[in-house]
Amino acid sequence: MEKEKQNDEYETQEDNKPEDLTETQDENLDENIDNEKEENSEEEIAQTDDDKSKEEIRGLKEEKIRVLAEMENLRKRFDREKIDSIKYGSVNFARDILSPIDNLERALSAINKEDDHPQSIKNLIEGLLMVKKEILNALEKNGITKIDSVNKKFDPNLHQAMMEIEDDNLDEGVVIQEIQTGYMMHDRLLRPAMVGVSKKSKQQSETEIKKDLNSDESENKKDHKN
Repeated sequence: MEKEKQNDEYETQEDNKPEDLTETQDENLDENIDNEKEENSEEEIAQTDDDKSKEEIRGLKEEKIRVLAEMENLRKRFDREKIDSIKYGSVNFARDILSPIDNLERALSAINKEDDHPQSIKNLIEGLLMVKKEILNALEKNGITKIDSVNKKFDPNLHQAMMEIEDDNLDEGVVIQEIQTGYMMHDRLLRPAMVGVSKKSKQQSETEIKKDLNSDESENKKDHKN
């Protein structure tokens, strides 16, 4: 009887053993799956954080480049303004000096050089010429120079036409008289020259127009023949 009981217990244990193992394996498998999910989730989070960090670093680099470029532009602009302030800082003073020079030139031009002046007047004239020369030299040292206008083609950037003078011996638009001297300050116009500009007489203009019309007609005839 005891042997039979032992056999029954042994068989019961044998019957229950596979089920317990299966349940244990399932539990372990579930744990492994959960662990893998957690690991994957942690990897995804780490990857996302890494991407965010890279994006932030890229943005900071771009912002740094922009700031450096703006600083370089500011430096260049400051250098240009500094140079301009040195070159053109005295422009108002230079314009004020031009008026006394004009009066001095008018006074000298009003003196008749052919007259026999007393020695005192001659000395005065020489003194005024020396003053004029020194002033012009001082202006040239500061980059202020005269505009050479007479016998030059009229340039609206340098000249201000005050009148037209008929002259058939010259082309139209040539400066033949300078009423007031113009000046440049380095590469900028300080004051335009007031000038008189040549033009053709009415009769000469009509003659030239007829010549042009006749030449055009002859060219047209040649084209038709060809």
